[in-house]
Amino acid sequence: MTIWDKGKKTDSRMMEFTSARDRELDQQLLWADIAGTAAHAVMLGKTGIIPEEDAGSTVAALKEMFKETLIGKIEIDREAEDVHSFIESYLEKKTGEAGKRIHTGRSRNDQVMVAMRLYMRRSMLEICTLTDRLFELLLNYGEQYRDMAMPGYTHMQVAMPSSFGLWFSAYAESLADDLKAIQYAYSMANQNPLGSGAGYGSSFPLDREMTTQLLGFAEMNINPVYAQMTRVRAEKAFAVAIASIASTVGRLATDICLYSGENFSFIRIKEEVTTGSSIMPHKQNPDLAEIIRGRCNVLQNLPQDITLLAANLPTGYHRDFQIIKERLLPAVDTIKDCIEMMFLLVSNISVRTGISGDPRYRYMYSVEEVNRLVMKKMPFREAYRKVAAKIRKGEYVPGRAVKHTHTGSTGNPSLDRIDKKYKKLRASIPFSEGEKAIENLMTT
Repeated sequence: MTIWDKGKKTDSRMMEFTSARDRELDQQLLWADIAGTAAHAVMLGKTGIIPEEDAGSTVAALKEMFKETLIGKIEIDREAEDVHSFIESYLEKKTGEAGKRIHTGRSRNDQVMVAMRLYMRRSMLEICTLTDRLFELLLNYGEQYRDMAMPGYTHMQVAMPSSFGLWFSAYAESLADDLKAIQYAYSMANQNPLGSGAGYGSSFPLDREMTTQLLGFAEMNINPVYAQMTRVRAEKAFAVAIASIASTVGRLATDICLYSGENFSFIRIKEEVTTGSSIMPHKQNPDLAEIIRGRCNVLQNLPQDITLLAANLPTGYHRDFQIIKERLLPAVDTIKDCIEMMFLLVSNISVRTGISGDPRYRYMYSVEEVNRLVMKKMPFREAYRKVAAKIRKGEYVPGRAVKHTHTGSTGNPSLDRIDKKYKKLRASIPFSEGEKAIENLMTT
């Protein structure tokens, strides 16, 4: 069934091409579209646009549908073109004439935008919940290994003393900054487009403030033309947030691959989360880290995918927008999987002790020697040349004591400040307001 059917048969090949993946992807949006439809029905009844008793029976049916969807009892059938036609057909079967009124005052355009916004809001919450666990693990490791020396590298050459505490907590702070992208993406998704219709408003006296409140949006997209323009903008902001987290997780995966190799041997991955070789019995391969890295690399192209989909489109709705779902929804599942698997991987890492005593790392203390001379009032450039001359002549003897005290150094990693930074950003994203609104709408 199509909700735009005018009585003339449509070529099945065209329908298959334009809608083939809609049912599969829309299953993930079903709960959100039900909630958006319920808010619209409440508003239609309260404003007198449709009879209040019709609105009441429609909302009751939607609440039951919502509950059964959450426990997996309802799936979009093959007779439906998409989630929107499925809900409308469901309501007609359950409520008769009342269900036929539900599309009054809206278009599939603002309908799908609402569903996508609700889906994105909840997906960001789920992503942040997984990120919370990884952040806490990395910060705890930062504390556990704060005094364990580790060589730092520049240009892939031994550079200066670092610590495992700094390495782990660096990725914790990176996740904190990733929340800034989530914060912005949530603010874009947390605007109500319902009532913008096909992009030009409606002649019905819709109460957009009411639906904004019912769905827990912070505000609405005021201009209906702009509401359609945000269909790309909101999704792209979310894509940037996904790519940002993917960058952090993927880079950590690369470090783990490198540092677990025999040439570094800084860390060891437990055998339970490695794989073997078909011909080399000694191998313990970091396949998990490599797959995480590969998937995260692909995710970093997501914002560009969405940008190019809309790059040459004029104002108004275009069917091209549908393809955004095909990119964004699977990406959400992928980033959640990658974060969860990175938590598993890091949980199964052990750190090697005594690395700094290896002779190959003796020159990493040269800067400490330069700084020691500077603290004795020698000009920095003169101290630099003096230590360099010793190294060239083979006279340099490293002093392995490192006494850094400034904020963020090996001696003062300031993990409490990183924790505070993360938690402040996390608390600034109003997840609970949106979730509570949906719960109130669909259960009370």
